[in-house]
Amino acid sequence: MTDDKFGQKVGDTLLDPRNNRIWKGLLWLLAILLLVDVALGWYWSWEPDLSEVNRRDGAVAGETMTREVIHVASTLLDKPGGYLSNDMLPHRLWLDNMPSWEFGVLVQLRDVTRVMRRDMSRSQSQSQEDPFLAIAEPQFNFDAESWAMPATESEYRRGIRALENYLEALRRQDGSAQFYARADNLNYWLNEVQNRLGSLSLSLSQSVGRTQLNTDNDTPVGQLDKEERFVKTGWMQIDNVFYEARGASWALVQLMRAIEVDFADVLRRKNATVSFRQMVRELEATQQTLWSPVILNGSGFGVFANHSLVMANYITRANASLVDLRKLLQEG
Repeated sequence: MTDDKFGQKVGDTLLDPRNNRIWKGLLWLLAILLLVDVALGWYWSWEPDLSEVNRRDGAVAGETMTREVIHVASTLLDKPGGYLSNDMLPHRLWLDNMPSWEFGVLVQLRDVTRVMRRDMSRSQSQSQEDPFLAIAEPQFNFDAESWAMPATESEYRRGIRALENYLEALRRQDGSAQFYARADNLNYWLNEVQNRLGSLSLSLSQSVGRTQLNTDNDTPVGQLDKEERFVKTGWMQIDNVFYEARGASWALVQLMRAIEVDFADVLRRKNATVSFRQMVRELEATQQTLWSPVILNGSGFGVFANHSLVMANYITRANASLVDLRKLLQEG
């Protein structure tokens, strides 16, 4: 076959109407799949609403809190779209806000299950730890991004089942499980919360770049100028930090509402109920509807809003209330 005939045959093939229809069909299919993926991504990015926490009739000490820990963990896995942090599908490339929200929730789950295992379920440091909590606590410390063998979801669900077993043991009141609603145990958990809120507030405030002194080590006074450094959150990380703080605050509000039920007598004896509720109210403000389609990063007193600084304000105020609350629990 001559080159002219070969070229003519290839050209005829490309111009064949049937081939054009195939290519158009593939392009339309790709566009539809992309549109569906974007729509699902938008739906999966909806954050769970705050829910009320009430004491059930005949509930024993620790039952309300344990139920709420289970609720927070189940919401993490069963919300619209399920657990997204280990997702391998294409939408994972642009759906980074929800995985950041999930990480904020997960950190609070890890903290509260650790304190429950180490302190709240034990009468003293020499007493035996609860076997169900000994299973639950390490399960939530499993790799948050494991896709398979084993999948993160299966490990976290094992932790939820262990918490459900602990809850059933508490309800039986046969001594196989205990929960000690004491001021010192509450203070242990609040110390963890205080550290987390302080870290989140600092990360959020760094959305506005500024020069600050290095506070990570002791520096002689004469060398302070040499220890200055410019700190600013990268513009690609602004929304991640914001949604991590938002997820952590959501989990804390849910857990604190349960704490107020189980530790009501402690808060009343220490005259700390009002301080506790004020702290919760500040954290509830972090869950207000976000009307902007993107997280804005305006500078200081600039023209545009800075959502990170607004979030940092609420978290800092909650942390200030938390400091006062801990003093009341220790000295009140």
